[in-house]
Amino acid sequence: MKTNKGYLIVGLIVAFTLFFEVAAHAELRDQSTKMTFSEPIQIPGQILPAGTYLFKLVDSDSSRDVVQIFNSDGTAIYATLQTVDTERRQPTVDTVITLAEQAAGQPDALLTWFYPGCENGHEFVYSKVKEKELAQDKQQTIVGNQQTTSNSVAAGAGN
Repeated sequence: MKTNKGYLIVGLIVAFTLFFEVAAHAELRDQSTKMTFSEPIQIPGQILPAGTYLFKLVDSDSSRDVVQIFNSDGTAIYATLQTVDTERRQPTVDTVITLAEQAAGQPDALLTWFYPGCENGHEFVYSKVKEKELAQDKQQTIVGNQQTTSNSVAAGAGN
């Protein structure tokens, strides 16, 4: 009887360990990221007002290129967007996004999003006409709360 209890206890320990391991990696799987914008931001097809948003990958085994944008607590969805895979040379410990500064009166456009520690990121897909316009705009890369500016011509280029 003691042997069975021993196996049961070991089995429970293994189960709890696996449960907590899966929970710890859930954020990496969906790349849940909260981002706060102090000004309105353009995404493909719409403009989001200033505020805090939750960005997540759609849970799919077939594609890692669909991003959903929710309100800050994840209870209301604002957009489901197709993205394309993009790469950068060096991963960072912080979230990195690239914005295109548009003409006066228009909000900055979100071009790319990189999850912390990942070399592959997500380039947002705009119409061909809009993509050409954004390629001409000055781009800024934001790492966490730090900001750097560049005059890159290629929209969505990684850092």
